[in-house]
Amino acid sequence: MAEFLLKYADARGQIKEQVAEADSEADLRDRFQQQGFLIYSVKSTSRSLVPAIVRGSGRKRVNLEKFLIFNQQFLTLVRAGLPILKCLDLLADRLTDPKLSKHIQVVRDEVRNGALLSDAFSAAGVFPPIYVTSIMAGEKSGALIEVLERYLAYQRMTLAVRKKLVLALIYPCVLLVLVFGLIIFMITYVVPQFATLYSGLGSNLPAITTFLIAFGTGARDYILLIAAVLVGTVVGVRLWAGSESGKETLDQWKLRTPVLGVIWVKYQVAQLGRVLSTLLLGGIPLMQALETAFTSLDSRLLRRSLEQARQLVKEGQPLSKSLDQNKIFPALAIDMIEVGESTGALPAMLNSVAEFYEDDVTTQMTAALSLIEPAIMIFMGGFVAFVLISLYLPIFSLSDSFGGH
Repeated sequence: MAEFLLKYADARGQIKEQVAEADSEADLRDRFQQQGFLIYSVKSTSRSLVPAIVRGSGRKRVNLEKFLIFNQQFLTLVRAGLPILKCLDLLADRLTDPKLSKHIQVVRDEVRNGALLSDAFSAAGVFPPIYVTSIMAGEKSGALIEVLERYLAYQRMTLAVRKKLVLALIYPCVLLVLVFGLIIFMITYVVPQFATLYSGLGSNLPAITTFLIAFGTGARDYILLIAAVLVGTVVGVRLWAGSESGKETLDQWKLRTPVLGVIWVKYQVAQLGRVLSTLLLGGIPLMQALETAFTSLDSRLLRRSLEQARQLVKEGQPLSKSLDQNKIFPALAIDMIEVGESTGALPAMLNSVAEFYEDDVTTQMTAALSLIEPAIMIFMGGFVAFVLISLYLPIFSLSDSFGGH
């Protein structure tokens, strides 16, 4: 059955709009006319989210933090009783982010031309699919305010988890940059200085010192070539990582990485649980929720698993058994989803899965980073000690020889 936006007048002459399903526009007109309604217009709204997602997959997304602020303001205006078009008019020209403002202006123009709000956001191709689907659910159920509140809660939680992870990674990343800078400085500047010193002495140098000096002077002489090779390698790796085969291979490497692979899978599961819970609570059917959640996963392997699970659900299999087919999702998550299905509380259980794994990811990431930071410090200390011993070893040898004389 197809979906249509119906504009009609009831027995009291009030103009109303409603999203309704029918086999054709003629069937829908006949049905409402038999009920005594005066039909003004019928517009088709049927669409699949996948084509819209594919069309917008190569385009830039909006800044999620600024989009959160927009939704908070939008919800306040809608809750105050203002019409949707008036809300968009007030916000479109007052947003601090010019990119987001431009997209909201496009949405406003689409709504002004008679499009549904969800259609207008979907046509822009830059807004999260879960947001478009949630808006569509609010339009169908007439509970747009509740849907927006639920999406805001989801967005706040997602951004909070992401900020925690980013903050946890800042110190190790800064430490790695400093270590890398120190290595470059010592190899390309300090070591060649000692090479100049030792070249005037004309004495035989220890093998370890000879190797370090040869390496340092070579790095200094060919630093531009080395930099060009490194840049070319980074660009090549990024291009390869952007290809389908590269993404597939990187996913396999991530899954096989000790400790971090498990954390990465749990983060994806938490994100999937949060998206599905939000959509199901908003009244979206499970099949369409799975279709939308498909786009929230970064992993090609997990996407493929979810797509296979969606096909099994379509054939009548429970969601828990469908997700368990590829043995990628954690067993505890599968058990919790199975309990949610058997008790009829799947949305609440998916929310619990998301909360549990978000906390677990934060805990395990903190523990992993607490081990990585000392490892970086030990490596830096070991490297500095190796360089100092290699450079000062000839001085110790010379002092011993002078002492013997």
